[in-house]
Amino acid sequence: MGYSGGPPPMVSKTEIGYELRLVSAASGWRKWANTLAVLFKLRIVALLLFAAMGGAFLGAGGWPGSGPLAVLLTTGGMAASGASALNQYLERDMDKRMGRTRSRPLPAGDIARPVWVPLVGVALVLLPSSLVFPFNPALSFFLVSGAVIYVGVYTLWLKPRTILNIVIGGAAGSAAVLSGGAAVGNWHASGVIILALLIFLWTPGHFWSLAILYRNDYQRTNVPMLPAKTNLRTAAFWVLVHVVATGLAALLLGFISALGWIYMLPVTLATAELLRRSVRLLGKPTPLHARSLFMGSNIYLFVVVLLICLDTL
Repeated sequence: MGYSGGPPPMVSKTEIGYELRLVSAASGWRKWANTLAVLFKLRIVALLLFAAMGGAFLGAGGWPGSGPLAVLLTTGGMAASGASALNQYLERDMDKRMGRTRSRPLPAGDIARPVWVPLVGVALVLLPSSLVFPFNPALSFFLVSGAVIYVGVYTLWLKPRTILNIVIGGAAGSAAVLSGGAAVGNWHASGVIILALLIFLWTPGHFWSLAILYRNDYQRTNVPMLPAKTNLRTAAFWVLVHVVATGLAALLLGFISALGWIYMLPVTLATAELLRRSVRLLGKPTPLHARSLFMGSNIYLFVVVLLICLDTL
């Protein structure tokens, strides 16, 4: 029956206060969850784990098994999240001066007492690495190597000193692929090695396109990122060089790993599209074209790894 037209039911102040507290608590939890997601760079971690899955599928020559996959995703997710937290803690002062990063939890002051961040970061790297070491030392090695390259080699050593920072820092992503191969006991398989090389070659072009977009930020903070230290056309040229190398690695992967047309045809088309965007950026290095290439490179890597998984199955 519908509303009869009588006076509305009375709601006590106690009930209203209880509902407001529930809404406030839910809002607080959502904010805290979002803070942790940004602190641990969970979107980037998800991409690394996806690349690691590609290594596992190539190493196994098909379905790697639910057990090895679960171990890989758990340990890899923890180690990558810990390294990301350490990176943000070390760069918190620089992040305050950049428009792209000043809203991150540490520079924005969303975490009142961040002293726990490096402790948790180190624990997230060392704990899973130590647990898997007795039965899979290769996996343990690549988990630690990825974190050491990202935090020690890239963040602390190379990034403040040389425009080659991200070129060598891209090896952290390669370690993720190798950890996938190690999870199935075959990290040295040719397909795994080539996919690791592909990630290494893909990273500079991907990041430099983003750096072109935020060139003023890097110049203001005096970070020696290539687009901030050269003219835009030179930066776009080196982006194109890495895009070409990435595409060649992707096509080589199809031949060496005996992947079929399910992989080769879409990857060939995706490579052509990525090259088109890169050539367009070279011809006109604008923020709009840099953003297009940055987004396209994300999609490209996703397509390559997805097709690896589908084709090996």
